[in-house]
Amino acid sequence: MVKEVRYVFIEGDVYLQMAIDEALLYLRSKDLIPDTLRLYVIKPSAITIGYFQSVSRCLNLELVKERDIDFTRRITGGGSVYHDENGEITYAFITKVENLPKEPEEIFRVITRGVVEAAKYLGADAEFVPLNDVVIGGRKFSGQAMTIKFGTVLQHGTFMYDTDLDLLSKVLQVPLAKLKTKGVVNIRSRVITISESIGRKVSKEEAIEALKKGFSKALGIKLVETSLTPLELDLAKSLRYKYMSGKWKFLRP
Repeated sequence: MVKEVRYVFIEGDVYLQMAIDEALLYLRSKDLIPDTLRLYVIKPSAITIGYFQSVSRCLNLELVKERDIDFTRRITGGGSVYHDENGEITYAFITKVENLPKEPEEIFRVITRGVVEAAKYLGADAEFVPLNDVVIGGRKFSGQAMTIKFGTVLQHGTFMYDTDLDLLSKVLQVPLAKLKTKGVVNIRSRVITISESIGRKVSKEEAIEALKKGFSKALGIKLVETSLTPLELDLAKSLRYKYMSGKWKFLRP
């Protein structure tokens, strides 16, 4: 029998979206909600940075302020991400750690199959590259980040179907040494979108449908679409202010 997993889609600002992910992680750990796959659009476009990152080292703060782009820090690790409201879908998958392999790399591999299958559904020859990237022809279009708390896993990641990569490469900063390990000299040559890879423009609706089919196939699940409950929304709204605060954003200046 195919396992049913709740599916939720929502658009909203970066502070609310990060708060929802944290709320779902906590509520799942208390068995107050079931396993959940969430797809979301961060609107308006914004940036998230990894929990351990330094703001000044990973962002072009002057340009971020000039363009009035919101940003916040995630509770997960990983690198900085530009979430383009017109070209990127973010997913989050929340489940108990007992349902997954023990090693973090294998958890990434298992859950990220959903992204790989979604890209293939759209015609892109994608592959998972440990620890947490999905690439097409060696160029990254999806990065994943994870945290494990209270016996529960939250993994979320990107799906750049038509992101403005020129703007991305200007607002994000990656150390040259890290780029060289990937065989490139700048961010723009390191990344790609689904649209660029297959030679046609992919729509948001296509990307969402591909992700739903990709995760269903990869995880052997049946998605049951619902909305967030009042409990989830109330907790997320109470956490939203954390993600708006300068203290949290500049935890590591």
